[in-house]
Amino acid sequence: IGVMLLMFGVGLHFHLDDLLKVKGIAIPGALGQSAIATICALGLAVSLGWGIGSGTVLGIAVSVASTVVLLRVLMDHGLVESPEGRVAVGWLVVEDIITVLVLVLLPALAPSSAGSSGNVWTSAGLAVLKLAGLGAIMAFVGARFVPWLLLRVAALKSRELFTLTVLVIAMAVATIGYITFGASMALGAFLAGMVVGQSKVSHQAAADALPMRDAFAVLFFVSVGMLFDARAILHEPWLLAGLLVVVLIVKPLVALGIVIVTGHSLRTGLAVAGGLAQIGEFSFIVAESARALDLMPEAGHHALVACAMISISLNPWLFKRLLDLEPWLKKHPRIYAILNRRVEKLGVETNRAAAAALAATETKRVLIVGYGPVGRTISRRVEEFGLEPI
Repeated sequence: IGVMLLMFGVGLHFHLDDLLKVKGIAIPGALGQSAIATICALGLAVSLGWGIGSGTVLGIAVSVASTVVLLRVLMDHGLVESPEGRVAVGWLVVEDIITVLVLVLLPALAPSSAGSSGNVWTSAGLAVLKLAGLGAIMAFVGARFVPWLLLRVAALKSRELFTLTVLVIAMAVATIGYITFGASMALGAFLAGMVVGQSKVSHQAAADALPMRDAFAVLFFVSVGMLFDARAILHEPWLLAGLLVVVLIVKPLVALGIVIVTGHSLRTGLAVAGGLAQIGEFSFIVAESARALDLMPEAGHHALVACAMISISLNPWLFKRLLDLEPWLKKHPRIYAILNRRVEKLGVETNRAAAAALAATETKRVLIVGYGPVGRTISRRVEEFGLEPI
């Protein structure tokens, strides 16, 4: 419930346009970072004597970051609605979709699934169609019905009924999306929040959900601690150490590299890198499903829990340290220029394209800064010469 309400709250502040704007970095970023983290963890597992299937599942589990933890640190730094915050959330939405597909494909890796790969790939294709169907229904039907419903409830002037309606919408969409369309509950709640966010009463909905969201999010962290068994870690210390290297070092470095290469700012790269340096609820979901298919040994599950606890505990500190790197790097202009070279190049190219388009137009324009008595006089004189003042 904490994860659902948290994702619902984020969806309230997001619109479809916001996600489409970051698709150029979120999709390749999530796919690239997940693939490299999976390969690194697979190599670690194989070196410790695991099979390919079990190692792949372990890699997938550590490649997915926790939505709860990421949003918590973004909220603490006031970055949820910033450009870097939107990139990070869009990145996690793509990871969430990847996780749904992975859960569908897990049976193909199970020891008892020899020869059934065709059925699994059919199931994967069906899962993609279901996700697309859920998105289409929420975009065209939900976007009209839910705001209409909330306005009718608000007109009744019952605060309790309005709060209950908001909760029912969030949980109902999340549950229906999970049972009917195979989507994760977090993704369903996020879509519900995006739909409610289009209503005129979205601010009241956010205010009502906030206290409950924080209370249930706290219970999520309590439940993580209850899963921990310190004795099991003593038997596989190298497994835990290797997983921490992948989560705390490999994932942030890969994310930072992808963000910079794709032409985004250093600050965005540092924020995304810091936010993804942890694992959480989705890792447990993958691990539990894998254990049911005899793909995840008990030691792997305990190592994942320990890795989650350590990375979650360190994440706020690590996130702040990474953001503090930007002012420090600015004191070293050469290094800073190298890291932002791609951004500056894209900016120069955009300006040149705009100048070329301006020069190609028949009407010549003149930019006048200031529109006082002198500015208005210049504007009139410019028009006399057949130029267009701006």
